[in-house]
Amino acid sequence: MANTATIAKHKELFGHPVGLYILFFTEMWERFSYYGMRAILVLYLVAETQGDNVGLGWTNGEALALYGWYTMLVYVASIPGGWLADKFLGQKKAVLYGGVLLILGHSVLAIEQMWAFYAGLGLIVLGVGLLKPNISTMVGGLYKQGDIRRDKGFTIFYIGINVGAFLSSLIVGYVGEVHGWHYGFGLAAIGMALGLLQYLAGQKYLKHVGNFTGASENEEEKAALKRPLSKIEKDRVIVLLMSFLLVIVFWGAFEQAGGLMNIYAMDNTNRALLGWEVPASWFQSFNAMFIIFLGTTVAAFWARRKLKGKLSSSLFKMILGLIIMGTGFFFMSAAAAQFESTGSSAMYWLVLAYLFHTVGELCISPVALSYITKLAPLKYASLMMGVFFAMTGLGNKLAGLLGESASEYGEFTIFTGIALFCVLFGLIVMLFRKKLETLTHGAEDNEREIEDENEGYEVAKQ
Repeated sequence: MANTATIAKHKELFGHPVGLYILFFTEMWERFSYYGMRAILVLYLVAETQGDNVGLGWTNGEALALYGWYTMLVYVASIPGGWLADKFLGQKKAVLYGGVLLILGHSVLAIEQMWAFYAGLGLIVLGVGLLKPNISTMVGGLYKQGDIRRDKGFTIFYIGINVGAFLSSLIVGYVGEVHGWHYGFGLAAIGMALGLLQYLAGQKYLKHVGNFTGASENEEEKAALKRPLSKIEKDRVIVLLMSFLLVIVFWGAFEQAGGLMNIYAMDNTNRALLGWEVPASWFQSFNAMFIIFLGTTVAAFWARRKLKGKLSSSLFKMILGLIIMGTGFFFMSAAAAQFESTGSSAMYWLVLAYLFHTVGELCISPVALSYITKLAPLKYASLMMGVFFAMTGLGNKLAGLLGESASEYGEFTIFTGIALFCVLFGLIVMLFRKKLETLTHGAEDNEREIEDENEGYEVAKQ
């Protein structure tokens, strides 16, 4: 008779391993805490030092500089976080320890002292560094090599991220802006605690993933971790590193949401709606809301293209995602032009920008996560995921620098420049797409066959 571990390993829900949903809710609450804090961080920094809800009174440039450094370090910490998981902890324990650090970090931020502010940010950097790359790697480990459900699984996982981001922008953003910044920071800590509790409760569905491979009793697996990389593995690493350039550019533009676009919504946008002023932090919820509604639709679109034999490679999706996202900044250019001519800009420009940013994000971010699990050598799986998030961090720092330059060049120039660069860079990389894809040595070639098998399995079940 099969033991409990075997049953847990193969149990599925809605066509995916149950473990996917355990990780879904863990990441949902982790992102609730992170994006909730991010939604109010810059607003807290620039808020006046006097009044009912005092902030630190920093200038926009100072606030965006700190925002850039902080969001960069959060993701750059994924490199040591991935390395620690590969060498010592395993991904499962790394996620656990990261969650504990995040609870401590957000809790410390709730204390109204400057030492607590910087200590809290530091703990959050360490916590995200341990949790973020390793939970994503665990998602990939739930699927066999070549299983097309992997991309769909990452999209479902990605929706979980954005459910947390959507709720946090509304709840933490409202509490922080209306009732007190530090109450908002404390609420983020509660969210992370809920995520960690359900992660611990669902361990029976994760027994076969995220374990420390260095302690494996399988001699063949030990040998595969010890041997040098093959020519094919080296070529695949090269493709991953090249694709990370798309990631840097994408997040350098996209992360204006928490910085320059956040301040723009607060200072330059007419937020009056039926006699009520919409909180500036709420605009960040549009991205998450659009992902929740469009995530499965975009994933299904690409799956249908693959079944029909049309171009739908991961690299093509990522390039197209960058171009679509960049196009969204033309709406911000229109908003800035309207502000310069009338002294105010309409809310719909922000909504349209976030819509295009979201579609672009769905084409690049979950796809990139899945791409890494397909191409990264086993012994460097978490490390390569860490490098991916580090590139995201560099993009965040670039976003901060671009936001700072708005005070010198103006919002219209910055938004238009971002749009043009993203579109042109994407088109240039598209010219080299076929050459790069040959270096993957057919990593995605067998997915059509696996998809056909899955389709037959679904029919048989019905």
